[in-house]
Amino acid sequence: MAETAEVGVDRGQVKKAVQALQAFLKTKSTGDSLFLDDTQQISLLFTLWKIPKKPQTIRIPLPHGQRPDTDEVCLFTRDEPNMTSDQTIRFYKKLLQEKGVTNISEVIPYKVLKTEYKPYEAKRRLLGNYDMFLSDDRVRRLLPSHLGKHFYERKREPLCVNLQSKNLARDISRVIQGSSLKVTNKGCCCMARIAHAGMTADEVTENVEAAFQTVSTKLRTKGPVIKLVHIKSQTSVSLPVYTSNLNSLTALEDAQKQAETAKKEAVAKKRAKRSKKAEEAKKSKDTEEVKTTEGTEEEIPQLVPVGTPSKKAKLEKTSKKKKQLEKAPRTAAGKKGRKPQNKINKKGGKAESKKEKKRKVPRVK
Repeated sequence: MAETAEVGVDRGQVKKAVQALQAFLKTKSTGDSLFLDDTQQISLLFTLWKIPKKPQTIRIPLPHGQRPDTDEVCLFTRDEPNMTSDQTIRFYKKLLQEKGVTNISEVIPYKVLKTEYKPYEAKRRLLGNYDMFLSDDRVRRLLPSHLGKHFYERKREPLCVNLQSKNLARDISRVIQGSSLKVTNKGCCCMARIAHAGMTADEVTENVEAAFQTVSTKLRTKGPVIKLVHIKSQTSVSLPVYTSNLNSLTALEDAQKQAETAKKEAVAKKRAKRSKKAEEAKKSKDTEEVKTTEGTEEEIPQLVPVGTPSKKAKLEKTSKKKKQLEKAPRTAAGKKGRKPQNKINKKGGKAESKKEKKRKVPRVK
């Protein structure tokens, strides 16, 4: 959060700027009327020392309402279960009347928005018919895809309201009569509407002080970030209201250096922890390896040649066959079990082999 001890605006300077702005708007007002035009908006322009890292939206409650009672406000609600669209509209209008809310002119349920305002021309007509849009916080995330980009380009997107709140009238009036500042991460300038031309000088100065205080406290940065603050209307030049000293810049630089050193120290601590963990893991692995090697040296198995049972069986079978052949008596044809190579014919001659039969040539008569 921003430090607000050294930050403050000079009330006299703010009042002088407001009076000068109102005098300029009187000269530019049309007609001979004594009153200023309420449609002329007065805004605060904030210039920051550095661009923020993340975008932010700041709600600014104002002591004096900056919207006239003639503004048209539209409320988007959710679809009540077991009710038609007309019944939901009547239900929420009755609820607002019971809670004392009188500044909402139209209620549109989510189903009606999805069906009747689907065409492009219907969305543009809806945008032009109302000055401000509110939405039930239960359907806020569903609206962007149905509203279109023109609501967000013109910064007219609906603001969230809790319709289940006990103090509904107070919450809605704060949202309508208050303001909001959109701090982006694309530039160092941002602007918020805080009054209109029909207000008195004292009312405008009080709104300026309240807006400056809330913005300086709710900015998500360390140190005094606000560099310049100007007040202006839609057609006038910017009048200075607040200018920061160079001491704030040095304080901001010191805070940035401290943040960088803290980051570096955190990174160094993380690296040291990782290195310690790695060393401990290596030591544990080495001890486990030493233990395993010691166990293997003590229990070394002796290698003994073992014969395979299949070879033994084969050798025994061959030895038995040899012994049987040696003991068996020899026949005329040869050993027992062998067939004679040449058989004897019945006539007494030797039998011719198959090869000899093939070699014979038939006689020619």
